[in-house]
Amino acid sequence: MMIEHEDPSRDRLKQHFAKRVIHQARQVLEVWQRLQQEEWNATSLAELVEANLGLLRYAERFEQDLHVSLARSISHCLEAVETNRGRLTSQLIMELNQLMQRLSRTGLRHGDQYEQTYLPPLRKPVYLALQDQDRAQRLAQQLEFFGLHAQSLDTASAFRTAMGERHPAAILMEVDFSGPDQGLILAAEAQEGLEHKLPLLFFSHDDVDTPTRLAAVRAGGQEFFTGTLDASSLIERIEILTNVVQYDPYKVLIIDDSRAQAIHTERVLNSASIITRTLTEPIQAMAELADFQPDLIILDMYMPDCNGTELAKVIRHNDRYVSVPIIYLSAEDDLDKQLDAMSEGGDDFLTKPIKPRHLISTVRNRAARARNLKARMVRDSLTGLFNHTHILQLLEDARFRARRDEQPLTFAMLDIDHFKRVNDTYGHPMGDRVIKSLALFLKQRLRKTDHIGRYGGEEFAVVLPDTDAVTAAKVLDEIRQRFSEIHYPAQPHDLTCTFSCGIAEMSGGMDINTLSKQADEALYVAKRGGRNRVEIYLDEQA
Repeated sequence: MMIEHEDPSRDRLKQHFAKRVIHQARQVLEVWQRLQQEEWNATSLAELVEANLGLLRYAERFEQDLHVSLARSISHCLEAVETNRGRLTSQLIMELNQLMQRLSRTGLRHGDQYEQTYLPPLRKPVYLALQDQDRAQRLAQQLEFFGLHAQSLDTASAFRTAMGERHPAAILMEVDFSGPDQGLILAAEAQEGLEHKLPLLFFSHDDVDTPTRLAAVRAGGQEFFTGTLDASSLIERIEILTNVVQYDPYKVLIIDDSRAQAIHTERVLNSASIITRTLTEPIQAMAELADFQPDLIILDMYMPDCNGTELAKVIRHNDRYVSVPIIYLSAEDDLDKQLDAMSEGGDDFLTKPIKPRHLISTVRNRAARARNLKARMVRDSLTGLFNHTHILQLLEDARFRARRDEQPLTFAMLDIDHFKRVNDTYGHPMGDRVIKSLALFLKQRLRKTDHIGRYGGEEFAVVLPDTDAVTAAKVLDEIRQRFSEIHYPAQPHDLTCTFSCGIAEMSGGMDINTLSKQADEALYVAKRGGRNRVEIYLDEQA
């Protein structure tokens, strides 16, 4: 009987074709990213259309069905923009953004029904130029566990050769690589002539003086590590610096009784890829705020039923919206009245008519600062995850949407096993490292729509909208298995860690206290059952 074997050369050819398609997908994503920082016009639209057309041609030629589908969907959206005389709408921005998110994930596991959100689509290497080769090899191993390919280079010549062959996703350069301050010179040389600078991170064993840090900045350095190199922190910075998609366009709520003025403001902001929603009835503002969760509010000063300063006071009475910027947009040109309005909860005052670029710049700057401030308020300082209070607020928001849309909702609680033993044996710095490592692992392997929080100590919480308990258990069990494979260099033996997980699915009119209590009880069952396992809450556990 003749056994048919797969042709290895054909398989390699298919992989080569897939890489070509993914490379073109990256081109589309890079154009999209650039458009987030600019105003849309005929030229920029044509550039995105052309890049996407290239993706469609490659995908059809090499029979990459997923990319064919995405490229066609993107093309439909862009045709809608052209039909709308080149104007974007909030709906089109959201649709395009969702498609770009999906496109950014296509370099990953295609068979996974539970879509993942981590990058990069192209697996470019990270170049490690460190004096200590043992340190470099250990770091490379850690990066591999987190899905990043690292290439350790031991000499300046090897670094130059690698750069000549292929540009990396990022460079980690020791300041004294191949001699005192030679790393600075080598890094600056590597960036020369590049239109788009490479993400560059510097490292020094010892703390350095200001002139050295200044030289690192001038060489293009975007981060500077000293002392010990923490893989989790390094990976997090690399992911931020190499992220090719701005996943979260700014959201602006426009409150203006003039429909014509509101539409004009919407069009200006939409042209800069800013999502908008308009209210002409100010009395509906609080309900709209809860549903839309804007980054910023644009408020008309004079409205018949409720003037702007009164509404600003109402908004500021709610603790949740204390830090949301409010910009008054009005024809009022009396400076004293403008200052009075600013003292009543406003952050800026723009006078009509206003130049589009001025409006866009003001909104972007205010929204960016507000996001940064909010991140500091609602996130845990060690891990960057949401803190205990905010993850429960997000759970409440998700519960409201799940009931409204009749969709499933799952809440999971995770606890690192024998964590006290880790602290007692290896010290608290190692304990912190494990906590940060798990936080990063969860961020990489869960969807953007999932919410991850540090519940306290070594305990984590995850809100999974539109997900039933069985699907959530599969996803978290896969994460559990992979996390247990990570080795943390230590003496006398490397450290490995595991976690236990409890999952509960919302049913009926269940409140978040009941849901979190059920997840906690399932976690207790996992701990009692031997740890390093995932358990779903069952009614008989009650």
